[in-house]
Amino acid sequence: MINKNDYVNGLLIKDGRLINDRPNGMTGIQQIANIKRAVDNDRKINTISEAIGVAENKKNLKQLEF
Repeated sequence: MINKNDYVNGLLIKDGRLINDRPNGMTGIQQIANIKRAVDNDRKINTISEAIGVAENKKNLKQLEF
């Protein structure tokens, strides 16, 4: 049975060790904001990489002789 005295600053004392069973410090709004930021960053990276690919294809096309 876990007693109230088994806790110190929100940490559980079990077998002489402190166990962190506190909830995650990040709210759902923060998690959504981080996900949105990551998605936006991925879109920017994909756009840049596609532009680099198109530029290389144009460069290779100009080097071909018809």
